[in-house]
Amino acid sequence: MRKLWILFCFVSSTCITAQPVKIAKLKYDGGGDWYANKTALPNLIDFCNDQINTNLALSEDVVEVGSPDLFLYPYVYMTGHGNVLFNGIQAENLRSYLTSGGFLHIDDNYGLDQFVRTEMKKVFPELDFIEIPFDHPLYHQKFDFDNGLPKIHQHDGKAPKGYGIIHEGRLVCFYSYESDLGNGWEDQSVYNDPQEIRLEALKMGANIISYTFTAEL
Repeated sequence: MRKLWILFCFVSSTCITAQPVKIAKLKYDGGGDWYANKTALPNLIDFCNDQINTNLALSEDVVEVGSPDLFLYPYVYMTGHGNVLFNGIQAENLRSYLTSGGFLHIDDNYGLDQFVRTEMKKVFPELDFIEIPFDHPLYHQKFDFDNGLPKIHQHDGKAPKGYGIIHEGRLVCFYSYESDLGNGWEDQSVYNDPQEIRLEALKMGANIISYTFTAEL
């Protein structure tokens, strides 16, 4: 399935795609604001289409954790500030999606950490988040991040950390913590971040998208 996503997403001299590929934002239960960062994904999509030759649809979809439609999207973005809750059916559906070739990017928008860790244990009870080393290919796609994730918003002033869940040798979930990439992807008017900070966030986001489509199963 991953090879089909590559075919339909990347444009090269030998591959002209007619149908843009959709990515999605994850809608979850629990009351947390899953809908946060409204302009983030459209801006990241524009940047990726321009900078790394993706053929992504210009607006994202919304997909629920337990929906069979989850399997339509190679990359799913999860964000928010508050509570997250997966029931058993949702956790099993998400696990099946991730072990079948899907990729989940969890982006802590401040306050998500305690809930994400608990709920992802329902998805992979046998696995833990591990810190992704700085030499991992995700940090070295088109853009090099030799020191890992860029720091976009200060929040508690902690160093940004990139965590992941690795299933049978494949990174299936990347968790950007204390970085707040999504805020950096937002329209400049939302947070008034300096352009150089926004650019770092977009470059890191492009690396994640690139890795999603090119990593080996």
